[in-house]
Amino acid sequence: MSALLFPGQGSQVVGMGSEFYNKFDLVKKIFKEADEKLNYPISKIILEGPENELQLTKNTQPAILTVSYSIFNVLKMEFGFDFSDFKYFAGHSLGEYSALVCSESLNFADALYLLHERGKAMQEAVPVGKGGMIAVLGVKIENIIDLLKSQNKFEGVCEIANDNADGQVIISGNIEKIENFKTFLKEKKIKSIPLKVSAPFHCTLMKPATEIMREKILSTKFINPQFKIVNNVTASPETNSDIIKELLIKQISSTVRWRESVIKIYKNNTKNFIEIGPGKILTGMVKRTIKNVNCFSINSINDIKTLNNEFKK
Repeated sequence: MSALLFPGQGSQVVGMGSEFYNKFDLVKKIFKEADEKLNYPISKIILEGPENELQLTKNTQPAILTVSYSIFNVLKMEFGFDFSDFKYFAGHSLGEYSALVCSESLNFADALYLLHERGKAMQEAVPVGKGGMIAVLGVKIENIIDLLKSQNKFEGVCEIANDNADGQVIISGNIEKIENFKTFLKEKKIKSIPLKVSAPFHCTLMKPATEIMREKILSTKFINPQFKIVNNVTASPETNSDIIKELLIKQISSTVRWRESVIKIYKNNTKNFIEIGPGKILTGMVKRTIKNVNCFSINSINDIKTLNNEFKK
């Protein structure tokens, strides 16, 4: 059994998808559709930058979707890849929208609109400089939960945003409280790294974005996906489109339970994890969490050929 994984924010790089764009007309068509739907040249930002434009959340989110969807279509339409062995699709944060598009639950154009609006809403939920995120390394999540309890005496928000992998947990919240927690971790000789983000994602400070996106998501047409979508909020498979909508709304201000999702997929007899989209971040997370599985990152035509050869064995 196999699973398809779709990356989220942090995987973006100027020029991503350019090999596919230059070689395949279907990718040019997808990029053109993205430009027309968003009414500005997102394709130029993806292929040429500038980087500071690509890093804006309202651009990053539809950009990563566009590249992931393009690679998926090349794999399916140009290389005739057989997905009959696949049972689960999962995406990290915005990657969940890519998973839904590729499993035919959500229209690509609608997903572009939702992600652009989601990016704007998340960016505007907290004034710039008022929120922060840090990665805590080498500590089990159970211990981090206990460490966070010690911060309850301080005012503000300091919460687990992403449970990414064994020994990699992301914390999000008010900048003052995040700084206090960072100092506390240093005293305990626990390593933490500040993240270059424009807002404190996946914590209760994102509630204003949740309210903005609620109506937009509920009024968008979804159908039941062709594959089981292991969602970020519950780390469980879901195929009911109405429930998926509610989970996408909750996801904005909830913990991304990625480590649990990967374990859940693995325990359901999955041996192959294939990451579709820019970067290799999710592949690294899987390898940190589970041993003895096959991991593939699809970023180039050569990657597709390697994958095809492996699946023919």
